[in-house]
Amino acid sequence: MGEMAAYTHSAHAVFELKYHLICCTKYRYKIRRVRVAERVRDLIRQICQARDVVIIRGAVSPDHIHMLVSAPPILSPAKLAQYIKGRSSRHLQAELPDLRKRYWGQHMWARGYFCATVGAVDEATIKAYIESQK
Repeated sequence: MGEMAAYTHSAHAVFELKYHLICCTKYRYKIRRVRVAERVRDLIRQICQARDVVIIRGAVSPDHIHMLVSAPPILSPAKLAQYIKGRSSRHLQAELPDLRKRYWGQHMWARGYFCATVGAVDEATIKAYIESQK
C-alpha cells in the first residue's frame, strides 16, 4: 500500500473525511471587488476553524467558491454547507450595505451546493481489504 493517510483523532474516533465543496452566488451575481472576495475568504476560514474543519485548498471565484476540506465525522456535508453559506452571508450583508441592497434580506448564496467525497484509499482497495477479513 502507498503512504498512510494522516488520520485525525478525536475522543472516540480516528478519521479522514475530505470533501470537495462548491457553492455558487445567488443568480450567479459576480463578486467583483477584491475587498469583498478577501472578506468572503476570511469569514469562511473563521467559520471552518470554529467547527474544526481544515481548509486544504480553497478559491473564491467571482460567482462561486471551491473548497477541499477535511471535516470531523460529527459534521455532515449538508450542515457544513449551511454554516458556511448562512454565516458568511449574514456577516457580509451586515458589513456591506450595497450587498444588503442587492440581496434584500435573502442569502447571497444560491440554494444548492456541490459536494463529493475525496478519499485517500480507492474503492477497489477497500473491497479487497474487506474480502481478506472473511
